[in-house]
Amino acid sequence: MRATVMYGPGDVRVEGRPEPAIEAPTDALVRVLRTCICGSDLHPYHSMKPSESGSPIGHEMIGVVEQIGDSVSNINKGDLVIAPFAFSDNTCDICLDGFQSACPHGGFFSACQSELVRVPQADGTLVMAPTTDDESVLKSYLALSDVYLTGYHAAFMGKVEPGKSVAVIGDGAVGLSCVLAASRMGADRIILMGRHTDRTDLGREFGATDVVTERGQEGVEKVREMTDGQGTHVVLEAVGHMPAYEQAYGVVRSGGVISRVGVPQYEEAPVGFMSLFGRNITLTGGPAPVRAYLEQGLADVVEGRIDPGRLFDVTLPLDEAPRGYELMDSRKAIKVMLRP
Repeated sequence: MRATVMYGPGDVRVEGRPEPAIEAPTDALVRVLRTCICGSDLHPYHSMKPSESGSPIGHEMIGVVEQIGDSVSNINKGDLVIAPFAFSDNTCDICLDGFQSACPHGGFFSACQSELVRVPQADGTLVMAPTTDDESVLKSYLALSDVYLTGYHAAFMGKVEPGKSVAVIGDGAVGLSCVLAASRMGADRIILMGRHTDRTDLGREFGATDVVTERGQEGVEKVREMTDGQGTHVVLEAVGHMPAYEQAYGVVRSGGVISRVGVPQYEEAPVGFMSLFGRNITLTGGPAPVRAYLEQGLADVVEGRIDPGRLFDVTLPLDEAPRGYELMDSRKAIKVMLRP
């Protein structure tokens, strides 16, 4: 089969790889219909240690079930399914608490930018979607495998609700998803901190009430000026780098919440009196338990309440995945969808 493989910084290739097979009775094989490149895929694109064998990549997909293991009962061959980026049994105590991305019997997909994927824990992972040929709907289905529901997770953990003000740091696909989710949850004010007009324009269409283009301390001062010196009740941090975290605790209101879903590219960060403790700031967030939100997200898409598929502004054949990485890395694309 054809698969996207990363060999080192900037070195992405599409090449032949052995097809996966059923390994356990709880597995399924899914023929990939659409997949995509994630902003988090750009981290190894910049920093991966060069490898002679390469590493398959990709964790977002929708597809058609091609084969199921003997113990799989919730899905059938031929079903159109959405796969969260983390697989889980969806029955253990952790999953029942709503944190399927931390399932002790689960894990994360890492080879979805390909033609065929083995899905462990298929009954607990895959969600069947209504069959459609509408490309815009397929795009929104794909957005439910990670990006939109990662933004939703940020807003959920941040306790966004009517009456709350929200600052979103980052105008990439996850940041824009945070805007859409915060709007869906009824936030009174959503301040998008970003400086790329094509993205912030979409952010406004998704529900941002204000855009702040300034960065760093200048951006912090601008948000505080806009909020009578107080900052916002909630900050959704969708970048993952230290300057974004510093900006987050700079704009959050005393007693507020910082919810991080940008994958942190650091292990140590300020959490002391001057940053969080002294102002009773809550720090939360993490890998989104997409499976916990997927049915509601799917209903919102099918019933026309949200259209997260608009995040995909470039579509390429799978064989052009290297070009897709270049476009996203150079910010010439918000999010690239790949068609095997």
